[in-house]
Amino acid sequence: MNARIALAAPALLLVGALALTGCAAYDSIVHKQATSTFDDLDAFAAGAEADADWIPADATAITVRTSTIDDAPDAVILLTSESTLGEGCVEVDRQSAPAWVLDDAPDPYAAKTVFACGDWAVMDTGDGWFGWTPNSEAERSAAAAG
Repeated sequence: MNARIALAAPALLLVGALALTGCAAYDSIVHKQATSTFDDLDAFAAGAEADADWIPADATAITVRTSTIDDAPDAVILLTSESTLGEGCVEVDRQSAPAWVLDDAPDPYAAKTVFACGDWAVMDTGDGWFGWTPNSEAERSAAAAG
């Protein structure tokens, strides 16, 4: 009987710790992802784990999900903006999809085209932008070809 308790104790401690720390710890440990929100571009630039030069200057309500695995490039960003994307973004046929989805993000599989912005694929949400990285080599090549 004592052996069963000794084996069960670590599992119960982990469950209890996850319950106390909330979903963020659970996502980080189990799903290997972290989600952060930023009020605007300045806050994003000061604290985000992702580099996304395509984000418009008027961006607000920025949600970012990144991998917690060292050097993993996977990330998604959802934001509100009334601006168009910069000159470095070229509309191409969509050939990639994000590793994760975010609440309120559009279905990337419904998009026929996206904007290739370097390593990012970005689609219009109607009131902003949804982007993911990495995009496909074919999207980057099509953007480079113009």
